[in-house]
Amino acid sequence: MVSEGDVAPGFELPRDGGGTVSLEELKGKPVVLYFYPKDDTSGCTKEAVNFSALADEFAAAGAEIVGVSPDPVKSHDKFKAKHDLTVTLASDEEKQAIQAYGVWVEKKMYGKTYMGVERSTFLIDKDGKIAKTWRKVKVPGHAEAVLEAVKSL
Repeated sequence: MVSEGDVAPGFELPRDGGGTVSLEELKGKPVVLYFYPKDDTSGCTKEAVNFSALADEFAAAGAEIVGVSPDPVKSHDKFKAKHDLTVTLASDEEKQAIQAYGVWVEKKMYGKTYMGVERSTFLIDKDGKIAKTWRKVKVPGHAEAVLEAVKSL
């Protein structure tokens, strides 16, 4: 489990459109790293659409946005195209970053218990430290709250 003030765990993951994205290559600018359960589900779609709608404001504040889920790259590509998403989507099928950030948790739905991704966001400062964390994220207003935190860095 990572906490505010910790050095952010590094990662290099395959990304939408081919290639990879790594924390190392983003060093020197704030990074909004958000973990979400599944492409093209209602909450995950709203979250990605909200971050994409504010992408220009995040860029103006110097920040990069990276969404991570266990879905494969092919799924990310379809998800981005279907909803005109502009954020980077990284595929963590091996769940290395998901586990390093402590977001692979036991969940319950309809009386069933299973393991899954807890919707969480980490704001990483330009020096690679966790500046702010949001766990068990509720989507409405979340992208705006993250933007305000980026602007206050």
